Amino acid sequence: MRKLKGPLGQILTLWLAGVAALHLYWGGFGFPEPIAMRGFHLLAFVPPIFLLWPARRIASPRHRPSAVDWLWFLAAAAPHAWVLWNAAAVSDRMEYVDPFSPTMMVLAVLAIVTLLEATRRAVEPGLAWMVILSIAYMQFGHLLPGVLNTREFSPAEILEASWLVPTAGGVYGPLTGIVATTIAVFITFGAFMQGSGTGRLFSNLGAAAAGRYVGGPAKVAVVTSGLFGTMSGSSVSNVITTGAMTIPLMVRIGYRPAVAGGIESAASVGGAIMPPVMGAAAFVMSEITNIPYGEIVVAAALGAVLYYFAILVAVHFEARKLNIAPMAKADIPSWREVAADAHLVIPMALLVYLMMSRWSGNFAAFCATMAMIAIAMLRRRTRMSPRVILDSLHNAALTMAPLAVAIAGAGIVVSALTATGMVVAFGGIIKDLAGGSLPVLLVLLALAVLILGMGLPTTPSYIIAAAIGVPQLMEMGVGMLPAHLFLFYFAVLADATPPVAAAAFAAASIAKAGPTITSLHATRFGIAGFTVGFAFIYDPGIMLRGGLLEIGLAFSIQVLALTAITAAWAGSFMGPLAMPVRLLLGAAGLMAAFGHMFNAPTRFALALAAMAVVAGLQRARGARMRSVSSA
Repeated sequence: MRKLKGPLGQILTLWLAGVAALHLYWGGFGFPEPIAMRGFHLLAFVPPIFLLWPARRIASPRHRPSAVDWLWFLAAAAPHAWVLWNAAAVSDRMEYVDPFSPTMMVLAVLAIVTLLEATRRAVEPGLAWMVILSIAYMQFGHLLPGVLNTREFSPAEILEASWLVPTAGGVYGPLTGIVATTIAVFITFGAFMQGSGTGRLFSNLGAAAAGRYVGGPAKVAVVTSGLFGTMSGSSVSNVITTGAMTIPLMVRIGYRPAVAGGIESAASVGGAIMPPVMGAAAFVMSEITNIPYGEIVVAAALGAVLYYFAILVAVHFEARKLNIAPMAKADIPSWREVAADAHLVIPMALLVYLMMSRWSGNFAAFCATMAMIAIAMLRRRTRMSPRVILDSLHNAALTMAPLAVAIAGAGIVVSALTATGMVVAFGGIIKDLAGGSLPVLLVLLALAVLILGMGLPTTPSYIIAAAIGVPQLMEMGVGMLPAHLFLFYFAVLADATPPVAAAAFAAASIAKAGPTITSLHATRFGIAGFTVGFAFIYDPGIMLRGGLLEIGLAFSIQVLALTAITAAWAGSFMGPLAMPVRLLLGAAGLMAAFGHMFNAPTRFALALAAMAVVAGLQRARGARMRSVSSA
């Protein structure tokens, strides 16, 4: 991204900070009409991308936009300015019934082409290609045979479906609406958390809580990355922010570079599943399902705890195997240092309270942001100056801009899938392959989401996966929320799993390690994402549903299973593990996690018995070694 200076840089900074402030204001006092809001949102964020993100990393000017960039800027502004100016007429028109005029067709082409280029520059080329393929499928799908065949669409129908169908999809669909309202306000809250010094609180808390234990720096990375993830909402930015500090530290104390990068990537992608914010996808889930966001947060809470528990346990066993010491005492902040920023927890607590009280997400985030500014004023070290407030608004806008084009692009894909019937066709293909078996269907959908997520941000990946997979799961009797959470978890994991893993690749560049081996280690440390994903379907207690015994049993099974799996993979439990014991422990852990053909008490007993046997063997071996050495 360019660092613009001079008058242009100042004007653009004020513009972006101003529109972020407007989004925040509307979050508290009410938004304009949907079409006007979406038009303003895209007009505010799409054109500046061409000034801030160069077309090419090397050939384009680094500190100023080129003449071509300015042409892109104007072309991107025209369709959204037209929609904003004609918002009332656009709201009143009947989709696919009222004429789609030549002027509208030209503007639709401009909107789609500029959106594709903005996506290529600021998000991922893979998403741009997916949008292109979706539009091409609408154009040429009638020429394809069999299940892929569609009806013939006119150019006007394709452009209208891709651009201006506010009730169903496309650039101005409901997905853009949720980003322009609730998600934008939450992103602003996250930016003010960073500006207030909450990041320092998280770093100090992680170091104070985990630094004095075996493998302390890696455990600090896990804790701080999870906490930072609630602010950033982006796994890649989370890796870059926290990984620049934690990865070199882990390498310096003895972790291999690829392992250090894998730990950081697994911890960073988990930020999207960590309440209370859970990234943008959770808000989209609430919008799609009409399930209150607070209910989604409650259902996902235990899963997030298990995810980070598994990483911490894996890091612990890895550290014991490598004999990695805790952090030096001089580097561990005191609890007094942590307490100096503890007041910054109050706005987060307010956010959770308001969400649990069924207030709207945008109003809860607005109140929490105002509380963050006020609470930060209580102490000099956290007090936010006007410049810090301006920077926080500017940073929020820089996060919103790529997300705006990513979600608009996903809207085009969803619109194409719906209009062509490909959702039904693709779902039918997977259903036929599954042969009526729910376990096979789940495996196929998990693989499809992991492949779909290659090179795509989590939110668009989840949106497309939900459109395809949720109807199939619900047809087999799976509830709406567990079906969405299952697909959501695998969309999150796609950022860390090979062959293309954006978060792992970013961590590999910091660690100076191979991206593929780094992503393999990230998959190893993020194993809980796979087990918890399936638990959402088979073990309702993981979503805090059922009685206390059912919830406790589901949670305990996952704890035992994940401990067994991570110990077997690391080759260390209470001491080094021989290969036969590793295989025994790993098999027992996998059976407890995925052996849903057995009832919960059986799986619990199996995992507990395997760990007890291994612990007994290691204790006996240790006693023999002590007796030999004493003799």
